[in-house]
Amino acid sequence: MAELGLYSYQEEVVQRAIQGDNVIIWLPTGGGKTRAAVYVAKKHLQNNPGAKVAVLVNKVHLVDQHYKKEFNPHLGQDYRLVPISGECDQKDFFAYAVKDSDIVICTAQILENALANQEEGKHVELQEFTLLIFDECHHTHKEGVYNKIMNRYVEKKLKGEGQLPQILGLTASPGTGKARSIGGAVDHVLQICANLDSVIVSSKQFAHDLKKKVPRPMKRFDIVDKRPQDPFGDCLKFMMQLIHDFMAPASDITLREIGTQEYEADVVILEKKEYHNKPNCALHLRQYNDALLINDTVRMVDAFRVLEAFYSTKTSTAVDGTDFFLLGLFQENKRKLKKLAGNAQYENPKMEMLQGTLLKQFGQGDDSRGILFTKTRQSTHCLYDWVSNNANLQEAGIKAAILTGAGNGINYMTQNEQKDTIRNFRNGSLNLLISTSIAEEGLDIPECNLVVRYGLLTNEIAQQQASGRARAAGSVYSVIAPAQGPELVRERLNERLEDLTSMAISKVQEMDPQEFYKKITEVQTNALLMRRLGEQSKDKKRSRFNGAGIQLLCRSCFVPVASGSDIKLIDNVHYVNVNPDFKCYYKVGGQVYLERTFQEWEPGRVICCAACSKEWGMEINYKKSALLPNLAIKNFAMDTPEGRTTVKKWKDIAFTVEEFNFNKYCKDKFPDMYD
Repeated sequence: MAELGLYSYQEEVVQRAIQGDNVIIWLPTGGGKTRAAVYVAKKHLQNNPGAKVAVLVNKVHLVDQHYKKEFNPHLGQDYRLVPISGECDQKDFFAYAVKDSDIVICTAQILENALANQEEGKHVELQEFTLLIFDECHHTHKEGVYNKIMNRYVEKKLKGEGQLPQILGLTASPGTGKARSIGGAVDHVLQICANLDSVIVSSKQFAHDLKKKVPRPMKRFDIVDKRPQDPFGDCLKFMMQLIHDFMAPASDITLREIGTQEYEADVVILEKKEYHNKPNCALHLRQYNDALLINDTVRMVDAFRVLEAFYSTKTSTAVDGTDFFLLGLFQENKRKLKKLAGNAQYENPKMEMLQGTLLKQFGQGDDSRGILFTKTRQSTHCLYDWVSNNANLQEAGIKAAILTGAGNGINYMTQNEQKDTIRNFRNGSLNLLISTSIAEEGLDIPECNLVVRYGLLTNEIAQQQASGRARAAGSVYSVIAPAQGPELVRERLNERLEDLTSMAISKVQEMDPQEFYKKITEVQTNALLMRRLGEQSKDKKRSRFNGAGIQLLCRSCFVPVASGSDIKLIDNVHYVNVNPDFKCYYKVGGQVYLERTFQEWEPGRVICCAACSKEWGMEINYKKSALLPNLAIKNFAMDTPEGRTTVKKWKDIAFTVEEFNFNKYCKDKFPDMYD
């Protein structure tokens, strides 16, 4: 195995996969899982003439990374490789790309789409592949796209349908699935094994070599004293209490502690109800609660700026007494809040601790690299502004940049921006990434000697992966948290869950092979039955109401704007309003630009509520002839025969949406052409 430079522990974990078994390889972050997968793919292609491999990833940027960094350098000379993501045109002819290649590296969603699409040139069958490699395979659960693909696989297996591809999964931690007992953790690991129809392997004989190659960082808890005074936060809470009094909500709604995630969840429920025709109050309470959370995480001025930006858009859209009360409340307290936000005496003590943690590492004059993990995109921007304007941190030579997930919106990054940031971090132009969870897994980021977890409550999988980023010699893993705070409690719990995961995996590995396969077949059979029952239940829920009996309202001003029967579904993705009268309810904003291109449609302009400017979605130009408003249901409330409700995703609505009929649309729009 010298040609690929495998370490002894990598050679150990690939043995069963080389023999053709379905295998999950469990190695820590930095242990070389992808290199092991390259070796398995090479042996598979050598030993099976006509073999075809699919490497599946769960994030777009990993397609290019795996292709350029691992698979193409080692296999490109002897085999035909093609990387396909949503950003390239080859996705529209996926079946042809599969036919013409030996190895396809793609996002799992592209394969799932091709399995579901029956159109010639776009459809593929699972049996066309002889090896499927699942990167970060712990995501193979519930409604995840990995699990959708494996559901098809398992169903075919249970029916005895033909020769199925070999499976290879890669993970740094399957986790415990929220289990707190060894029995529950074992059940979770068995569930992952059943979902992937695989055994799980890890290094035993060469575990010592693995520990030397991937050393654990020194873990440090940087405990922060409680804020002695918080007049800024107290002022926000007082304003929120005034809104509570104004709403006078019914006694059946109990709001939990202000300034917590639990409170926000309660306000979401409150927003769905119409207490005294003051639904907008809930929206403003969420903004104030967000400001309190920001005040607890970063600086007072960051919280103030968020509120100021929110209310700057409300001045011109106030339409009734409730709006004027809410706007007036902020205007009356704005000057006081701004003054408090500028008083260093009341600043968040976490910021001082964070500064000290960074200076300990970057003040040593060496080539330090670090990642600062925080919860939200918004907090990454706040922390970047703080680092960039902090004289002490700049003097220490910190060159920071933000790394967040890709998408559309002010706080998102494009794929190219992500690549540029990581490249600059790798070549030393940057030495500190301020990141959301995107940097925890998968990304090809250089070894760091400092990882900081700041204001995070995550599970044991995220903790292990973040910790694995601190792989340089003498590296430090810092947790900044208040004494007895929830972050500290969760971090301690995650340590125990990490040990529990290891124990559970060992117990599964020690099972008698016959007992193991009997157990996972039983789990697979039960899962298939539950899936079918769930699909029946969903179908029943979706058809509970007729679309004509549903009224859609703007989520912000609650003006009725459409009927459920106006909504049609395009390509099983786009929910559009085909009623021409809908145009009078919205106004258009700027052009939407996407990095990806699409065969059937292209983006138009942003659309917003004409009454209150709430963003609803965007126009799409379908087949270059139908300009249609494409709506996000999370931006609307729905009046149903059973009362008002809201959902985040279209899949959760309780009425049937018909497929869009393009020919009928054209006949209705251009009747003269069809006479």
